[in-house]
Amino acid sequence: MEEDKTEKYIEIKRLRRAILLSLMVGFILSFIGALSIGPAEIPMATVFKILFNFQGSWPESYRIIVLEVRLPRVILSALVGSGLAVAGCAMQGLFRNPMASPYILGISSGSAFGASLAIVLGIGLGAGIFAVPFMAFVFALLTVFLVYNIAKVGERVPMETLLLAGIATGSFFWAQVSLMKYIAGEELRSIVFWLMGGFWASSWDKVIIAFPLIVLGMLVILFFSRDLNIMLMGEEHALSLGTDVENVKKIVLVFASLITAAAVSVSGIIGFVGLIIPHTMRIVVGPDHRILLPSSCLVGAIFLIWMDTLARTAIQPTELPVGIITASLGAPFFLYLLRKRRRTTGW
Repeated sequence: MEEDKTEKYIEIKRLRRAILLSLMVGFILSFIGALSIGPAEIPMATVFKILFNFQGSWPESYRIIVLEVRLPRVILSALVGSGLAVAGCAMQGLFRNPMASPYILGISSGSAFGASLAIVLGIGLGAGIFAVPFMAFVFALLTVFLVYNIAKVGERVPMETLLLAGIATGSFFWAQVSLMKYIAGEELRSIVFWLMGGFWASSWDKVIIAFPLIVLGMLVILFFSRDLNIMLMGEEHALSLGTDVENVKKIVLVFASLITAAAVSVSGIIGFVGLIIPHTMRIVVGPDHRILLPSSCLVGAIFLIWMDTLARTAIQPTELPVGIITASLGAPFFLYLLRKRRRTTGW
């Protein structure tokens, strides 16, 4: 019996390694493939050589297109996709609900209000390029701070109360976004485009802003994967096993919110990535966060890279907002998953 268990455990570990390796290869191919696709078609081999500064003969315009135009955009879409997927996975683990998403605490509403406020008031920081992302980031974190303190009861934060506080606070900020749109005048177009979500304004500056915040948040959440596994069995059971439940909740909430705030501040509101990716990967690899978090990270990056590639190539020379595509494809797919699993209980 013990030998059977050992063999099964070894087989599971091999399967997980194979899944992660396959996803890593898929990510690399997606990354290079996205760099080669656009109005100017550049062979993948040429893209690879340009990235690693190999010698070769190609037009100088190819190097500029790859390194200055497409590379920051692809990196940013990968960061946002992986960050939202990991944050969504963490939220689903905390709430023990596969319907949870990174925006469940009203972060998207708060960041939308901050961005709208910056656009309407014409707030400028430095050259002005950081104004909207900065205000979106600040108000996203402010929203989480408000929600957490409203829901806090003594030293505990009941998850049901946290959820209700997030819904109420999010509704309040969406009302303020509507007010900003009402008084925006000529700036209404800018607000609407930001709310749709997209990477048309990608730059190396935004990559530098988002990269450390999103990567730090993902590493911290991955560190607490074991605690998230224990909390799936209930808070009382986790306490009995020696897990500091309130401290874990606080840390995971803070860093999941940090990831979401950073992602939204540089891309606008892109829906369904943090909902369908963790939910789908939970079906594929199971509920163990030690494999679920890294696999969601890679699939989220791959998914948003290709969604952005579709957005910028579908109706050339213009492009679609990525948020429209993710919602258009994500909502029907998620409904299909729910219908397929309607007779099952748990996750």
